[in-house]
Amino acid sequence: MTGDDRTVPDDLAAVPVERRPDGGAGGPVATVDDGGGTELTGNDQDPALESPVELTDIEVEVKLGAWPGFDVPDLDDLVSGVRAGAAVERTLEAVYHDTSDLRLVRSGITLRHRTGEGGADGRWTLKRAAGAADAPDDVEGVMARHEHDVDGPTGAVPPELATIVRPYSRAATIGPVAHLQTVRRSIPLVGDADQPVASVDDDEVSVLADARVAARFREVEVEVLAGAPAGLLGALVSRLREAGAGEPDPTPKLVRALGPRALQPPDLRPATPDRTSTAAEVIAAGIADAAVRVVDNDAVIRADVEPEGIHQARVGTRRLRSDLRTFGPLLDRAWVDPIRDELRWFAGLLGEVRDRDVMKARLGRQAGALAEADQEAVLAVLGTLDKERSRAIARAVAALDGRRYVLLLERLVAAAAEPRVLPGADALAVEAVPPLAGHAFRKLRKGVEGLGKRPADEALHEVRILAKKARYAADVAVPVVGDDAKAYTKAVAGLQDILGDHHDCAVAEEWLRARAARASRVQAFALGQLVAHQRHEAARLRGEWRAAWDAVDRKKLLRWMEP
Repeated sequence: MTGDDRTVPDDLAAVPVERRPDGGAGGPVATVDDGGGTELTGNDQDPALESPVELTDIEVEVKLGAWPGFDVPDLDDLVSGVRAGAAVERTLEAVYHDTSDLRLVRSGITLRHRTGEGGADGRWTLKRAAGAADAPDDVEGVMARHEHDVDGPTGAVPPELATIVRPYSRAATIGPVAHLQTVRRSIPLVGDADQPVASVDDDEVSVLADARVAARFREVEVEVLAGAPAGLLGALVSRLREAGAGEPDPTPKLVRALGPRALQPPDLRPATPDRTSTAAEVIAAGIADAAVRVVDNDAVIRADVEPEGIHQARVGTRRLRSDLRTFGPLLDRAWVDPIRDELRWFAGLLGEVRDRDVMKARLGRQAGALAEADQEAVLAVLGTLDKERSRAIARAVAALDGRRYVLLLERLVAAAAEPRVLPGADALAVEAVPPLAGHAFRKLRKGVEGLGKRPADEALHEVRILAKKARYAADVAVPVVGDDAKAYTKAVAGLQDILGDHHDCAVAEEWLRARAARASRVQAFALGQLVAHQRHEAARLRGEWRAAWDAVDRKKLLRWMEP
C-alpha cells in the first residue's frame, strides 16, 4: 500500500467498534482523499482551512473537601485591591457523556451538558488537562485544564466538541453516563473596576440514578481567572483550610460519581523500559508512546496555531515505523506490515505540512541577510508556500476527521495492549535489542562504504536515511542498555544532522530554481542569491560529513552491539 491509496484496507475494516444498546455501530464517519509530498528533514483563490477547533484559555482551580457543617469564611482583605462580592445560589443539572468503557474520563477528559448556566438551553463543556507549566507550582493540588464551552441544547454532542474528543473515543459511541445535580453557592472576587478575578464555589452535589439520589458529596472549588493578582489562589486556599475545609483533592466530580471504574488507567499507557524489560514490553511501550504523541497533538494540528503539533505527531509516527522495522524479526509480519503502511500514509500527510513549514522558515531566515529590495522579492515568491501549506493542512485535517485515521488509532491502541510478537520477544530487551541495532548499523556502514569520492546528492540522501534508521534503532536501546547506547546514538545523530542539512540545501535549491524559471527578473535575481547560499552551505557540509562518520565508526562506540 502506498501513501496515495484512497480506500480503507479490508483488514482495517475488521477492527471492532463499540455497539450501541440498539445494536448499531458508532456514528457516521467521513471518507478522505490523501496525497504525498517531498521530504525535508527540518532537523527532526486557494482552499483555506477554517478549523472549528480553537485552543482556549486555561482554567486554574483547586478543589477542597468540605464537611456538612463547614461555613465559607469571610474572603475580604486577602490580597490588596481584591474584595468578595455577594453570594449567588443556583441549581445546576449536569449530564456527563462518555463511552461505555469511559475512554474520556480515563484519559483525563470530561464532557457534560449543564443547565443553569450558559444560554437558555444550557451549555456544553469539555475539560481536558493542560500542561503542568500552566499551573502555579506554589499551591498544593492545583489543576490546570483547557475548557471549551458551547451553548446549546442537550442531545447530540456539538461537532466542535466531538472533534476534540474523537482521538480518545475513536470508534466508540458517546452517550450519557452520569447525572449530577449541584446546589452551588458562588462568591465572586473582584479587583479594580469590579473586574472578576476569582470565584469560590461551595457545591453540594447529588448523584442521581433513575431519578433517585444515589450518593451525595460536598466540595469547594477555588478558581482564579486570567489577570488575577499573584498569590490570590494560595491566599484563598489557606483561608478556607484555616476555616476547616479539607485537603486539596483534584478528583473531578464525575470521577467521584462513577467510582473505581473512572479511576482505571487510560487505554494508552506509555512506560519507560529498563534493564528488566522484555523485548515485547519495549515494543508495546514504543507503540503507546507514538500513539500518545498523535492523540495529544490532534487538537493542536486542527487549530493550526503553531507548527509543533504537526512536528510531534510526525516524529511519533515515523519513529514508530522505524521501531517496528527494527523489531521485525520478533513480530508477526502479517500483523505489523499493515500497521507500518498506515503509519506511512499518515506521516506523509503530516509531512506535506511540515516540509513547507521548514522550507519557509529556512528561506525566510536566509532572505533576512539580503538587501531590502531582494527580501521583498523573495517574500513575494514565498507566498506560494503559504498556498501550498493551506492545501496540505486542509488535507491533514480532513484525514483526522476520516474513518481511516480513527481505525489507525484503534489499531495502535490494540497493538500497544497486545503486540503480536514471536517467541523470541520474551527475551530480555538488554539481550535482544543490541543485535537488532547492530544490524541497522551494518547497513549504514555498507551504505557509506559504497559511496565514491564525490557522491551524488541522492547517494548522500540515502546514507542519511540509513543513519536515521540506525539512530532510531539505537534510541530503543538507550533505556535498557544505558550510557554506551546513548553515546553511540549521539554520534549517529551528529552524522544525521549534517546529512539532513545537506539534503535540505538540495531540496531548497531545486525549489528555488523551479520558481526562478517563472519569476520576474527582480525575483529571479533575489532567488539566485539564495540558490548560491544553498550551494555554498552544501559544499561546507560535504566537507564535514566524513569526520562525523568517523566519529560513529569507532570500536569503543560499537562494542555494546556485538553478540
